[in-house]
Amino acid sequence: MARTSRREKKGVYGDIKVFAGTSNPELAQRIADYVGQPLSGRDIVTFPNDNLMVRLHGSVRGQDVYVIQSTSRPVHRNLMELLIMIQTLRLDSAARITAVIPYMSYARSDKKDQPRVPIVARLVADMIEVAGADRYMTLDLHAGQIQGFFSIPGDVLTAFHILTAHVQKMLKKIHDPVVVSVDLGFAKKARNFAQQLDVPLALIEKRRTPRDASTKAFSLVGDVEGRDVLLIDDEVDTAGSVSEAVTLLAESGARDIYLVYVHSVLSDPAAERLAKLPLTGIITTDTVPIPEESRQMLADKLTVLSVNELLGEVILRAHEGRSVGAMFNE
Repeated sequence: MARTSRREKKGVYGDIKVFAGTSNPELAQRIADYVGQPLSGRDIVTFPNDNLMVRLHGSVRGQDVYVIQSTSRPVHRNLMELLIMIQTLRLDSAARITAVIPYMSYARSDKKDQPRVPIVARLVADMIEVAGADRYMTLDLHAGQIQGFFSIPGDVLTAFHILTAHVQKMLKKIHDPVVVSVDLGFAKKARNFAQQLDVPLALIEKRRTPRDASTKAFSLVGDVEGRDVLLIDDEVDTAGSVSEAVTLLAESGARDIYLVYVHSVLSDPAAERLAKLPLTGIITTDTVPIPEESRQMLADKLTVLSVNELLGEVILRAHEGRSVGAMFNE
């Protein structure tokens, strides 16, 4: 605790250094461009036995370091890259290390919802801290309580400000819009999204089967007949829930359906499912890189918004000791 408190004193940190793993190089470069710093050099070596080693090109002693790495697919390689990079920076005497994780894996494993299962989100938080991170930064955690798994300070941000701003520009061409939450667990964020747009809210009630990850949409709470729908969620994985939701909405008389979400995990066969659905548009962000094959499947339906300015501005504010909440009038 004493080590952390000394680092938190104003004026201890040197210049910003921005490092990136291999998970999302395009986003990392955009963030670095916004911050006004080049990506710092590093080598990530994969040995024949699949062990990894990180080597820095230069010293980070006394510097304020930010490591950008989504822990998306391949999850375990990207997670180990993040942990090893953090420890490498710690051993090179960085003054402060912030793990910038646009998408955090294992976020759905946030509680013991059945006997004899782990809470892996807590384990991941512990590993990031033990590796040597002083702070963390992430976007739209699947469950808010994951913040409590960290004992280091962090900035848990949301990309819905970016999505809302984009959708507001579209409202003129959307007929009688209604926001629909893909399930009851996302109802609060859906309500906030609808409030920002000043449009009504509807909800889909679904249930998850007890022994696997599959779901079944059961009923719609609210009116979508003859209206354009903004179907929102935090992430799309296999697109099973989205498929059920879109089918239910179409059967309930919805007109154009727009899918709006943050994290494009898109495990197989998600892209194929989305391409076949009667969706007018798909609006998401670049927290997870979307493979070119999936982009081609989704074609003109897909709009990808970048979170680089959001994360870049938070990095600058964290470095300068300015309020992050002020960005959102909080």
